[in-house]
Amino acid sequence: MPTLWDKKTRRIVNNESSEIIRMLNSEFKGIAGSDDDYYPASLRAEIDRLNDLVYANVNNGVYRCGFARSQEAYELAYDALFDTLDELEARLGRQRYLVGGQITEADWRLFPTLVRFDVAYFSLFKCNKKRIADYPNLLNYMRDLYQVPGVAATVRARYYVINYWSIKRVNPTGIIPKGTPVDYAQPHDRARLAA
Repeated sequence: MPTLWDKKTRRIVNNESSEIIRMLNSEFKGIAGSDDDYYPASLRAEIDRLNDLVYANVNNGVYRCGFARSQEAYELAYDALFDTLDELEARLGRQRYLVGGQITEADWRLFPTLVRFDVAYFSLFKCNKKRIADYPNLLNYMRDLYQVPGVAATVRARYYVINYWSIKRVNPTGIIPKGTPVDYAQPHDRARLAA
């Protein structure tokens, strides 16, 4: 869970990722190294709509699959997850990023689930209809975001394997898979959709 920590007061300022991303976007201008606006006023309605869809069906959807307590709950979450991934795949076939030609908050909120999907959610959380590797647009989009300067250093695929497979509730044996079958650094084709 992300935490925004105040070093002066030695207190947690916030631990809600959706709020932290907004704070980092607006409250640190001139000191964060980049003043890019990932929540521009003209795109906010569409960003908010996509954030709601992605959070409910993808970001939280993988957990609703993995921790479902009934077959019905699992299947509802599974169908919503893959319906949404299919919708995002089609959208990304028409445009480079979720809201068009520029990276927005919506892209950064989807990214963590995408980079963890094939190494954890696909098998361990029973989200096994398709891997991100099976979606050409989502795969190349994920690689595009990964290759933004500074992002690769924050992604640790092997850590995701170890962390998720250590959850006793979904992996009671505690056996950690040896492999890490992802390569985010491969070239992508997203520039073909540049605005």
